Amino acid sequence: MATTMDRRRLLSTAVLGGAGIAGATALGSLAPEAAFAAEPVKIEPGAPDPNFAEGRVTSITGSVVLLAGSDGALHRIQVTNGTSIWKFQPTTFDRLEKGDGMYVRGVRLPDGTLAADSLWANIVNLTAHIASVGRNVLHLDHHGKRLIGHVVPGTTAAVYNGTPAISDVSLLKVGGHVQVIGAWHPDTNEISIATVYAAN
Repeated sequence: MATTMDRRRLLSTAVLGGAGIAGATALGSLAPEAAFAAEPVKIEPGAPDPNFAEGRVTSITGSVVLLAGSDGALHRIQVTNGTSIWKFQPTTFDRLEKGDGMYVRGVRLPDGTLAADSLWANIVNLTAHIASVGRNVLHLDHHGKRLIGHVVPGTTAAVYNGTPAISDVSLLKVGGHVQVIGAWHPDTNEISIATVYAAN
């Protein structure tokens, strides 16, 4: 694992136009679960993590993304040729859109810009109960709100009782409690399911 100084040097080089930078996946996992993992950063209790940003995209200009954070902060994100991007699956910068929700991890530059090493678009991590099961769809109850979870053949994985992930979701049961990691369809109550964790 690269040290924080290695990441800062690599990402700074990318921002300044350096060629041949290693992909950010060499610096950390792009798996959707990694978006919610806390990095070992020494910060004061209650202070924001300087190497993390979240919010909705308000504009994309060149390789700079502006995010309006849920806390009211405005974040300037520099995407580089070393940034790894996830939007339900690993993807490219041109797939990002205004209105997408994002989690970003990277390195804060002196001007306050966050140079992104990993960026997750529209990612959700929620717990729910299965209200009903249809063909390639789970109707979920999340704190009293109904969500539609789309099972994507060939991509969606299920983990039962901590066993290795498999593509078979047929063991999911109505009334079952699940944790779902997936991608939100902005401004809807629908998500595409990347991984569903169930205790059967």
